Amino acid sequence: MFSSIKEFLREQFTGGGAAASPLSLALAAAALLVEVARADERIEPAERTAMARALGPALGLPEDAVARLVAEAESAVERSVSLFEFTSVLNAGLEPARKLELVANLWRVAAADGRVDHYEEYYIRKIADLLHVSHGDLIRCKLRALDGA
Repeated sequence: MFSSIKEFLREQFTGGGAAASPLSLALAAAALLVEVARADERIEPAERTAMARALGPALGLPEDAVARLVAEAESAVERSVSLFEFTSVLNAGLEPARKLELVANLWRVAAADGRVDHYEEYYIRKIADLLHVSHGDLIRCKLRALDGA
């Protein structure tokens, strides 16, 4: 079941050709959202809802497919050894504007439970740095995301 979702997302976001990454853009983005949500050692229901809001409309996936993607992302995070595994895929496949939207969504997930934990903020800053997002853009994303929260 997960392999069919992974294949669908790979085709959607990488063109499905021979150069397609074994880790899709969608899975990499979902994994970063999971990393931030679990940075304070628990994923709250509000954070799960924020992840679904960030992924569903952007990917055009139904709610059950988003839930499966998040579950797969949680598994990928458990197996990963660094954030670079995810950010390198995103650096290769995302335009700067989509990176900024991802960073804004990271802030939304962190704030979904009513506060941004200092560990969540650390992870977002680290991810933004690995995505080559400037400090000014990071702050603009934070303000945009938290104003809308």
